Amino acid sequence: MAQHALARERLFALRETIARLEGRPAPALAAAEQEALAEGRKTRQERTLPPLPFGVEFLDGALEGGLPLDAITEFRSALSRDAGAASGLAMAVAARLQKQEADAGRLMPLLWIGDAVGTLEAGRPYAPGLRDFGLSPERFFHAAPRKLDEALWLAEVAVESAAFSAVIFEVRGNPAHFGLTESRRLSLRAHAARRPLFLVRQAGAEEASSAAFRLHVEPAPSALRSLPDGSTLSGSISNPIFRLTLEKSRNPAPLSFLLEWNPHEREFLPVAEPNLVRPPDEQSTYSGAQLPASANGPHRPQAMGALLAFERAS
Repeated sequence: MAQHALARERLFALRETIARLEGRPAPALAAAEQEALAEGRKTRQERTLPPLPFGVEFLDGALEGGLPLDAITEFRSALSRDAGAASGLAMAVAARLQKQEADAGRLMPLLWIGDAVGTLEAGRPYAPGLRDFGLSPERFFHAAPRKLDEALWLAEVAVESAAFSAVIFEVRGNPAHFGLTESRRLSLRAHAARRPLFLVRQAGAEEASSAAFRLHVEPAPSALRSLPDGSTLSGSISNPIFRLTLEKSRNPAPLSFLLEWNPHEREFLPVAEPNLVRPPDEQSTYSGAQLPASANGPHRPQAMGALLAFERAS
């Protein structure tokens, strides 16, 4: 009898493991859900999580309140040189989430899963820069898998564990082994664990995925730093500014706008005309020859600025 009981226990454990791998509710969890339904209580799936707002009215309206905290959000850069902008936006959103968690009394860590090739191009997270950008380095974990399969496995396990406030998954380009199927699997785990996954795609094209929202990210020129007397400091750089295009949402047309990130207050601020919609021909023909205009002349390359959150890989 003892052997039969042990065999049944192993069988139940195996069924729950298979259910978790397939993104289905485990038998014990499913039984609890049925019991809650019978008693008229809200199930775990029915208790919706409040989204993470940007704090910018027109953007939060387009995002139906903000970024979902139980789904995938993709930050995409079309060019290698814009990888820092996509990473910077993901870090800014993560910093805002960290602040929200800290205000609620939850000090959960953040996990960044780096891409081996992407690290060679854009560098790896740099602790002093992270602090200046609004993140807490002591609650920032960085993983550097050697292969994409290892990175996918780590992302799935990390999201499913619900041990992190968010998981940032860095991918370069559009690899064949990370398509709609893998994205769907990650999405199911994020929804089941009620934890967000931020996908940072470097130098990648638009493709079908299970991301709830996708933002195309480009850098935009920053202003000069303001002084207390109202003047500006010559040769200085103020807060970073991102040019964003909401590519995947329920909006009928892409919404393009500028956002400034204030790392000290950990808040976003709208810049210029936020409701500007980019024409379709500009979206399809954007190339390296089209650079933001600057004070030194249109389309002129700018000098290398200060290192913010990444150190150059050796």
